[in-house]
Amino acid sequence: MFIRYKTDEKGNNQPVAKVYTAKEHNIHNSQIDKDALWAIRRIQGAGEKAYIVGGAVRDMLLGRSPKDFDIATSASPRQIQRLFWNSRIIGRRFRIVHLFFGNNKILEVTTFRSDEEDFEDGNNNIFGTIEQDSRRRDFSINALYYNPVDQHLLDFCGGIEDIRKGVIRSLIPLSYSFKEDPVRMVRAVKYKCTTGFRFKLNVSWALRRNASNLEGVSTSRMTDEVFKILNTGCSDMIFHELRKRKMLGHILPCLEVYIDFKKERESLRELDLKVQEAKKENKEVSQAEMIYYLVRPVITLQGPGYEGEDNYKEVFRQIKVILAPMTPPNYEIERAVELILENLGLRTRHRRKKDLKKAKSAPARNKSAKNAHRKRKKPSIAANVADTPAEEIDKQILSAEAAEV
Repeated sequence: MFIRYKTDEKGNNQPVAKVYTAKEHNIHNSQIDKDALWAIRRIQGAGEKAYIVGGAVRDMLLGRSPKDFDIATSASPRQIQRLFWNSRIIGRRFRIVHLFFGNNKILEVTTFRSDEEDFEDGNNNIFGTIEQDSRRRDFSINALYYNPVDQHLLDFCGGIEDIRKGVIRSLIPLSYSFKEDPVRMVRAVKYKCTTGFRFKLNVSWALRRNASNLEGVSTSRMTDEVFKILNTGCSDMIFHELRKRKMLGHILPCLEVYIDFKKERESLRELDLKVQEAKKENKEVSQAEMIYYLVRPVITLQGPGYEGEDNYKEVFRQIKVILAPMTPPNYEIERAVELILENLGLRTRHRRKKDLKKAKSAPARNKSAKNAHRKRKKPSIAANVADTPAEEIDKQILSAEAAEV
């Protein structure tokens, strides 16, 4: 390890970061997404700085396989856009760049932020240096920068030490952090459960004081966060930690009532195992399946009045109530309804459609069978004409002609 210094206004050298070499950390480039490596080399080839940053670095240090690889760079959004044809600039408060690849893969590239402006003034569109950007990260364990070219790991805020101690420490002043973005509280609980770390005391107190701020989060953002929780592989632990800290009631009010039920816990644990197995095989659990495991133990159908379409509508209604104020796509809810009805042994809409097609085709088949029967009943001319009177033969001929008409 060596120390990076910078010269202050008085000409004195000030330490700004600890730099860990390849021999001092357990990160290998084979763990990094190939498209992320290609993007970083391309940016650095243009004379700019670029690093893997955030949760990906944290997960690799913990021996886990990251899902997303975010990139931080000194290049401006316009410079990045000129380097990549598959890029698009998004955002208003702070513009970032998305790089699009096959299989719906998106890499997020963010320009270093400045910390020179006041946090309270809401001005987030000022670019800065890597040192300033590190102080804008939410928690110290996410403020680590890895350069895959020279394999150096940069730590500006003591993140490596906090990982060794198993501590979650906020870098942004807590008087502002959870008010400016309440979703950080949900992420903090998620980090605690997925890493096994503990909160610094001031973080724990801030979570309790600011839990009600979750009421102001948009339904779309909260929906995304809930599905991220369900996709962690430890949703049971996260939901119970959220309930313990008086936060779950502001996220999923109905679920808070049922979260301690034995069947609900068993269902969430079953989902967690399914997600863990899917990740090992590089597969994903669909949102419909996540909804199914989340609400399955709570769905009830009472009385003989619910049949067919009534069952479908009732389960759909109950799911919407349980998930409120979440707003998942209706087609995911509809698929979850199908899974629940199948689990209950009831006829699903898909099966009803098949039965309806059979019912529509049945009359045609009956009609053809009836006609065949009629053909068999047609009067025929007597085989032995010699033994039949002439008048009787004439009657049979007329009867046969009439039947054909």
